[in-house]
Amino acid sequence: MCGRFASARKRQELLEEFGVQRDRVTEPLRPDYNVAPTKPVYAVVTRRPEDGRGESASGPDDSEAGTKADGTKADGTKADGAEDKRAESHSAQSHSAKTHSAETHSAGASRAEASSAETPAALEHGGVRELRVVRWGLVPFWAKDTSIGSRLINARAETVASKPAFRRAFARHRCLLPADGFYEWEKSGDPKKPTKQPYYISREDGGVLAFAGLYELWRDKDRPEDDPDSWLWTATIITTRAEDEVGRIHDRMPMVIEPDRWADWLDPTASSAETLHGLMTPAASVHLTTYPVSTEVNSVRHNGPGLIEPMEGDSEPAGSPRAGAGGRSGASRGAPSTLF
Repeated sequence: MCGRFASARKRQELLEEFGVQRDRVTEPLRPDYNVAPTKPVYAVVTRRPEDGRGESASGPDDSEAGTKADGTKADGTKADGAEDKRAESHSAQSHSAKTHSAETHSAGASRAEASSAETPAALEHGGVRELRVVRWGLVPFWAKDTSIGSRLINARAETVASKPAFRRAFARHRCLLPADGFYEWEKSGDPKKPTKQPYYISREDGGVLAFAGLYELWRDKDRPEDDPDSWLWTATIITTRAEDEVGRIHDRMPMVIEPDRWADWLDPTASSAETLHGLMTPAASVHLTTYPVSTEVNSVRHNGPGLIEPMEGDSEPAGSPRAGAGGRSGASRGAPSTLF
């Protein structure tokens, strides 16, 4: 599967826009106009103050083995909540060691945190809203290594609550993945060797797209337990079927979460699949603009704002009749991305 999106907003912008209370970013990411699988991306999550304590007592158990009071399963491995608690502890140690000077010198971030602390949505579920850097491509906690992550960049909304790779995360590890826009490729010409024209899709008002995502914590057992880098945070984007004009370029599209539903989606205590599905909205429900861009985006070696510039001499939205495109109907509300 090919998948790309753009994430160029600055850390400070995201802290303010998402009402972040706790900034967990040690090194801000550079603007990336060609985000590909396994790259680092920003994620907004809500973590409870107890840093995972008690999570083993709620939510689904991904194995048939029971869980003991000390957080150990019958097979001797640590339960999900115990892993979270330890991961949070090491993450906090790493964050404290690496970012003490950065936090004190960033007055802007402090103002954003102070402001968000007064936002009811950030506190109404008893959790703390955080901004983190995660790797795109989910690695389940039970995976033997991280190679599976490159194959789990998307989770289908239709099966996300039941698939072993995603069901635990869907029940209690949901996140928002901010994006400026995403790409899709339209195929035309010879079916055996089709021409692929990339399109860029973004909100008409220039606002951020908050992709519905899941995150997981994976323990690298080759590293000592007290090594802050022994924990890997990864994420995936939830997708759904694209219908009507939206599906004419590609049959999948990302799910997004509207601002008034962010708190409910991020609530780590919410686990009803029916309720959670009701919070997600297909990206096509947001007014989007779509236009062809340069094929330079096809290569991960290329980056920069030039990738999202309309092609010269062809700046009409995808779906507008044009030579070799098959005269697809217009779609001012946008279309799905090839990665979704």
